Amino acid sequence: MCVRASRHQPQGLRNLNIPDIVCTHRIRLDGTTTSRRILQEALKKYRTIDDKIVYQLNTAIPTNSFADKVNAGTQCKSLHDELSQGHVQRENAIRKCIHQTSQQVAKLREARETDQDNIQLLKQLRKEQTKLRLMQQEMNVEEVVRDRSLKIFQERCRTFYKPPASS
Repeated sequence: MCVRASRHQPQGLRNLNIPDIVCTHRIRLDGTTTSRRILQEALKKYRTIDDKIVYQLNTAIPTNSFADKVNAGTQCKSLHDELSQGHVQRENAIRKCIHQTSQQVAKLREARETDQDNIQLLKQLRKEQTKLRLMQQEMNVEEVVRDRSLKIFQERCRTFYKPPASS
């Protein structure tokens, strides 16, 4: 699942696979190895359009004097499609990572049951559990970001465009 490059996607993150960014402990961006903190920064960069939703709506919806020059319905539909696509991609990526990390935690728990004296195994298990909690927190953040963006979108575009019921 590759994220499509758009004007709203940061230059350094184009053509990267979100699950690779989110799921790995060590992440390789442009050949550079970085720590797990890049997870939150990468997701933050992918949420740029959500962060700039008010600006996008201000430029998409014309004032009364320019209403005849711009089709606000088309602009709102385009913005909604872009928002929805970003939400779905990020949510799917985070869900996939939660699933992968949960499986890893389960494997480590099984291994821990057979070898309870292994300190390295315990450390690895704790590390994976922390990673799982981080992924779950990111899912909560994603939900808040999505709800906020869609609320603002609805307030500004309700007269020009009505999104499908599934959104």
